[in-house]
Amino acid sequence: MDIVKVITEELKVKAWQVEAAVSLIDEGNTIPFISRYRKEATGSLNDEQLRHLGERLTYLRNLEEKKEQVLSTIEEQGKLTPELRVQIENAMTQVEVDDLYRPYRPKRRTRASIAKEKGLEGLANIISLQMTDKPLEEEAASYINPEKGVENAADAIAGAGDIIAENISDDPDFRMTIREFILKKGIISSEAKDPGVESVYEMYYDFSEDVAKVAGHRILALNRGEKEKILTVKISAENERILGYLEKKIIIRDNPNTSPVLKEIIADAYNRLIFPSVEREVRNILTEKAEDGAIVIFSKNLKQLLMQPPITGRVVLGWDPAFRTGCKLAVVDATGKVLDTVVIYPTEPQKKIAESKMILKKLIDKYGISLISVGNGTASRESEQVIVELLKELPVRIEYIIVNEAGASVYSASKLASEEFPNFDVGQRSAASIARRLQDPLAELVKIDPQAIGVGQYQHDMDQKKLSESLGGVVEDCVNSVGVDLNTASVSLLEYISGITKAVAKNIVAYREANGEFKSRKELLKVPKLGPKAYEQCAGFMRITGAKNPLDGTSVHPESYAAATALLEKCGYSPADIKGGIKGISSKITDYKKTAEELGIGEITLHDIASELEKPARDPRDEMPKPILRTDVLEMKDLQPGMKLKGTVRNVIDFGAFVDIGVHQDGLVHVSQMSKRYIKHPLEVVSVGDIVEVTVLSVDLNKKRIQLSMKE
Repeated sequence: MDIVKVITEELKVKAWQVEAAVSLIDEGNTIPFISRYRKEATGSLNDEQLRHLGERLTYLRNLEEKKEQVLSTIEEQGKLTPELRVQIENAMTQVEVDDLYRPYRPKRRTRASIAKEKGLEGLANIISLQMTDKPLEEEAASYINPEKGVENAADAIAGAGDIIAENISDDPDFRMTIREFILKKGIISSEAKDPGVESVYEMYYDFSEDVAKVAGHRILALNRGEKEKILTVKISAENERILGYLEKKIIIRDNPNTSPVLKEIIADAYNRLIFPSVEREVRNILTEKAEDGAIVIFSKNLKQLLMQPPITGRVVLGWDPAFRTGCKLAVVDATGKVLDTVVIYPTEPQKKIAESKMILKKLIDKYGISLISVGNGTASRESEQVIVELLKELPVRIEYIIVNEAGASVYSASKLASEEFPNFDVGQRSAASIARRLQDPLAELVKIDPQAIGVGQYQHDMDQKKLSESLGGVVEDCVNSVGVDLNTASVSLLEYISGITKAVAKNIVAYREANGEFKSRKELLKVPKLGPKAYEQCAGFMRITGAKNPLDGTSVHPESYAAATALLEKCGYSPADIKGGIKGISSKITDYKKTAEELGIGEITLHDIASELEKPARDPRDEMPKPILRTDVLEMKDLQPGMKLKGTVRNVIDFGAFVDIGVHQDGLVHVSQMSKRYIKHPLEVVSVGDIVEVTVLSVDLNKKRIQLSMKE
């Protein structure tokens, strides 16, 4: 297989781009590094294209390895024909290779193998050839052998039938055709094991849909309902058509002695061997497709969440709400340092509202708090009421925001949190995290396993390895696109930087603590286990504010320092001018091609350097919509159909988006209510973090459901 050709066609790019990317990956370069600093080589393939390319490269190389193993095994059996070799070499998927290998794979003891032990293979051949002019009972007479358990002709014919049935089942063409037919024409259905039991799966108690049309989120829901033993799920097909196809292929002669028996054998092969196996394969194909789709959605949502703009320069009060154990508070200064922690009891059962307000007023006055970040967990609604009452009593303007605290409890109980806050309990850590994830969502959320951040659907039911790899790639891309301050970045942030392992990230922080702040990027080479290759990969993503060489505070890679310095000189600037950004430097380059040649760099690299010098260390998150800060509360009972509100998209799933409109319960905008035009998926219209205007369609207080519309 020409792997480069296959990937080129899939990505719809040029072969030389794929060849360059494969070569760079094989040399040990990371995706963020290739995407940012090897644009000339790859023709500016972006990180999404490069990740897909990397995944396909691994899959296709594993496929080639599998083919080699299969070819070698069949050859050892002396059964490898030139035709079979070509079929295996041309196979494009693991399933195809498995189909072709099936007849040669060592099997456990089957009915067919037992029949072969009884010496019935000859009779099976006679029936398969369909040329006998004798009744089968006569042909079978010579195969009767009581010592081997063949008592009569019927036993012999049944055993021969088992051999033929297995041969039919093992035929790769039959399996491929039947599988494709069921994928196109099959029906997936489900029913309740006990229809009287109430559950979230009630819409699937009597459900059926075409396999070809069923949505991914339905597949994942059916799988979970089946796993929880609430649903029975099955695939059905037009069995008569499939049996007709098999009969047409197998019964090649109208022989009254063999045709009736072969029809029975074909039905047995299909019902006992082929269909149960193909049904599992079809379910696996549907699940894999659904998982891949869900991972794409989760990845896009996660990226949007991580890239939320930070709220800088404000002292924030983190509020982890609770009932019985009290609300944990943490005051965090503008740099993320925890100044104070306290527990108050404004909620049930204590309801010490007056006392709680007094404590809050003292904290606000003492530390200059201007923003309260409240987790959206248990008692969030009740905490919000207290906050709004308090804000009305204060002479200064203070705002609050409800933040998604998904993963905060996971973080607060983690080893990382105990190392960061050894003297805090889990509630105090959680409150600090809730404050910090508002100040800098990326820096805080990287401390949490991406799977624990609730912006997906059915994430716990998926292939966890595949999900983890995909989400890890998203976090890596986000961290590297923003970059980190080398003198303040945590181990959690540093370990996602291109070329940096967790061990090296710890070494960087340890070196910083032992030797003081980094003065230059080159100093990284003194960090234990950070060699020249790792330095090449990571240096451009590490920023040093106020470094002796101002280029160390930009995303210009050290390998391009000479070119950047020469460019500055050519345009009449010095490195000192970089600090505030050099507006208009791009317009001073009249001929990019000629200038790039003079500087000994590529034209794309020149564009990137000029852009960076104009806005050094620019943060891509600045272009994202800012979160909505609130000063008043809206209750669910206040909502009326027709109300227009602004909200923040909290999660995007296959069938719509959940929007925070300032009440405790997020409202659902169904995909059909997102646009006047037809859209296939909500991601065509919205992303996590988007600020949207919605109209209330309906409110169900009992079920706590809010239906919203984005249509004007």
